Amino acid sequence: MKLFQLVMWRMSTILVVILTCWAVLFYLAIMEEVNDEVDDSLSDYAESLIIRSLSGEQMPDTSNGSNNQYFLYEVTPEYAASYPNISYRDEMVYITEKGETEPARILMTIFQKEDGGYMELVVYTPTIEKFDLQRAVLGWIVFLYVLLFLMILAVNAWVFHRNMRPLYTLLKWLEDYRLGTKEKPLDESLRIVEFRKLNEAANMFSERSEKLYEQQKLFIGNASHEMQTPLAICRNRLEMLMEDETLTEKQLSELMKTHRTLENLTRLNKSLLLLCKIENRQFTDVKSLCLNELLLQYLDDYKEVYAYRHVQVHVEECFRLEMSESLAIVLLTNLLKNAFVHVTEGGVISLSFTASSFRISNTGDASLDKNRIFERFYKEGKAEGSTGLGLALVDSICKAYHLTLSYTFEDGQHIFSIVS
Repeated sequence: MKLFQLVMWRMSTILVVILTCWAVLFYLAIMEEVNDEVDDSLSDYAESLIIRSLSGEQMPDTSNGSNNQYFLYEVTPEYAASYPNISYRDEMVYITEKGETEPARILMTIFQKEDGGYMELVVYTPTIEKFDLQRAVLGWIVFLYVLLFLMILAVNAWVFHRNMRPLYTLLKWLEDYRLGTKEKPLDESLRIVEFRKLNEAANMFSERSEKLYEQQKLFIGNASHEMQTPLAICRNRLEMLMEDETLTEKQLSELMKTHRTLENLTRLNKSLLLLCKIENRQFTDVKSLCLNELLLQYLDDYKEVYAYRHVQVHVEECFRLEMSESLAIVLLTNLLKNAFVHVTEGGVISLSFTASSFRISNTGDASLDKNRIFERFYKEGKAEGSTGLGLALVDSICKAYHLTLSYTFEDGQHIFSIVS
């Protein structure tokens, strides 16, 4: 989820809660105010009726042409004790003057006469249609609610995008940044202190990275040149010694072992240097490649060396990737070599391509350790002559180009899959 979406989602949630509470409280406040005004009117009218009743004056007609109507009757002391002296409620009543039933606000009060008897006075007056009021208030509240909600979100979105523009510029700069390319530095004259410091930190980080990158390139280049030369000289001298006819069989055997060790050391050195170059993104010759066409060019060489292996190739579509051709060759040849070396005697190797994946499988006896198979220098079965870096190279290349590499063991088959 993007930062903008997260902010808008949280802002929307908070606004929904706040505006809903506000709408409920607004409605309750209106109804409370309406009831308070009607209750005051009923209370004044009831008070005047009680005074006239206690003073012995003639009471007005219960239906005197006004909206207010009343009933006055005597009650028992037990009844008077069981009910509150004054209460208000809403009820549907029949209005004599109008000849229809309408909602009304009712006041009920009990008072004591001079002779000790109790009288109950019921006064009611027609009030507003609360259902109509609810519908009208609800309509306006929803209208204002939605309008206010959208306006607040629009203002927040505008403020967010305007204030966060330097952040998006920084993210775009980081996405496009590549070691070894001279990128234009970020603007450090921003008004917002936090963004200015962030840009300064990013520029400083890129400068340090460029210096380290250049040092590593220099080291790798020097190491490649300085180490390969003496290794090659040692191998040539050993080969010359091995041609000496005066050597005993034991001496020749020791020289051959030393020669194999130097060959392993040479391969190990090349693999380590290649790993460093991959991790430092030093392969910039990226182009569109069809992996199945590239693999078929090298498959014949392995078939000649391992003639007794059976290979099945199944191609549905061209598996095309944007990557360095030299790394693509390393990727494919290491997987091929791994399959040819570890396939069981007389076993089968299967290669399968689709538009978005490559799968290579070979028959095997037992599953490999999924947690360690791509580690550097890890050797399953201690294969002689192996540097333990083949699958580590494959893993590094896949990570460099954001490919998904996986291993499974199913039905006696070791399966390596690459998905784009």
